[in-house]
Amino acid sequence: MINLSDLFARNGTLCRPWPRVSVNETEWTGLCAELAAGRLTLSALFGDSGAVHVALLEESTGRLALASLPCPTGAFPSVARHHPPAARLERTIRDLFGLTPVGAPDLRAWLDHARWGVRAPLGAATPDAGAGEAYPVLPVEGEGLHQIPVGPVHAGIIEPGHFRFSAYGETVVRLEERLGYVHKGMEGLMAGRAPEEAARIAGRHSGDATVAYALAFCRAFEAARGVAVPERAHGLRGLMAELERLANHLGDIGAICNDAAFALMLAHCGVLRERVLRASARAFGHRLMMDRVVPGGVAQDIPAESVTGMKAMVAEVRRAFPALVRLYDETASLQDRTVSTGFTKPDYVRQFGAGGFVGRASGRGFDARRALPYPPYDRLPFEVPVRSDGDVNARVWVRIREVEESLGLIIRLLDTLPKGDINVPVPAGGGEGVALVESFRGDVFAFVALESDGRVRRAHLRDPSWFQWPLLETAIEGNIVADFPLCNKSFNCSYSGVDL
Repeated sequence: MINLSDLFARNGTLCRPWPRVSVNETEWTGLCAELAAGRLTLSALFGDSGAVHVALLEESTGRLALASLPCPTGAFPSVARHHPPAARLERTIRDLFGLTPVGAPDLRAWLDHARWGVRAPLGAATPDAGAGEAYPVLPVEGEGLHQIPVGPVHAGIIEPGHFRFSAYGETVVRLEERLGYVHKGMEGLMAGRAPEEAARIAGRHSGDATVAYALAFCRAFEAARGVAVPERAHGLRGLMAELERLANHLGDIGAICNDAAFALMLAHCGVLRERVLRASARAFGHRLMMDRVVPGGVAQDIPAESVTGMKAMVAEVRRAFPALVRLYDETASLQDRTVSTGFTKPDYVRQFGAGGFVGRASGRGFDARRALPYPPYDRLPFEVPVRSDGDVNARVWVRIREVEESLGLIIRLLDTLPKGDINVPVPAGGGEGVALVESFRGDVFAFVALESDGRVRRAHLRDPSWFQWPLLETAIEGNIVADFPLCNKSFNCSYSGVDL
């Protein structure tokens, strides 16, 4: 048996600031048992050429470790056999690297939908016996049940995803999601790139969280090379991260209300979101602040006049937002749609290690900024709002409270922004690093391995939606079909983030 303390005690590869160690199959299975017992949380599971890696979080201590299992035969003991949250990650490993999880409860393709004909564009290509077969949807049987297929093509501009509802009348009995329609080859694109190029690709994993993704990649890269980022750069990174969080939460609150046929909130929240985006553009030259977080720091400083403009934006949101909160809370038709709708069980949230507003609305108060503090959050006071009711309403209220916290953090960051450089040169060389960064959706995990010339050998980024999409399937059960858009928007999982 092996546990996280054993991992920390071993002399493994230094994967700053946390260790990576090689384990055998017996130890791997022991770690699976720790996950199944709830003593560890699965943070990431990903493949490599001839190996699999699992990132394990001990929430009580805020410790993270990476265990690696060599796979000389092209197979490894399934983690999902013991711990269901690993199932979709294992399916991706099989698609991308041809490594088979032995004993896995689900061997269906995730990205190729049994259409590629071969596995492993990043690893050794191996024939796939199931190539060309139709994607098998899980069966549901019972008198009076019918199926409702939705997608993968949707109205509007959202990304493709197929949702198969099994319903009894209007009541949903089961929902199955089929995602991975736009395989982008993100991990293959990062391999062999210079760090600056790879950081640009990292920021495009999920465009609405470009700051968080770029920050996770850069922090992992900087850990691998032992780079000390200037304090001013840390402050500017935090400022951009909070602007990104603020804009997304404002947009989500309005969109959730719009799906309950209350378009007035969408309009007012849309105006405030636009104010945030315009302030971001004036300060950093891009509405989404894409490519502004770079290895070694940030790409540009904030002009002095933009500091004044940013504070004016915060003051405007603080004036307008409380009235919108009251409008939400005092509109009976909204409360009728959001309260008790889309309930997510706290036990499921803990089992899947779901983060962000999905986890915090169901009692899991994990926030990487607080649990594993990194600059500038290690010097900033802020609250992590947590509720236990677990419904759409709770997920709205967590966002509301986080909007208020982000407004305060933006002012604190502007008032305490250190003087000095905004980036440092990054020396070439090898190494490995990991990072855990809080995006507006939850924690983003990053692993970066570098060749001796400084180019990226392997990079993996794990979106928080990997552990949230499965919970959406459970949240809609027992609700009516018409409530799915409301539940779906309250989760706001990333399609792109799970479509590597």
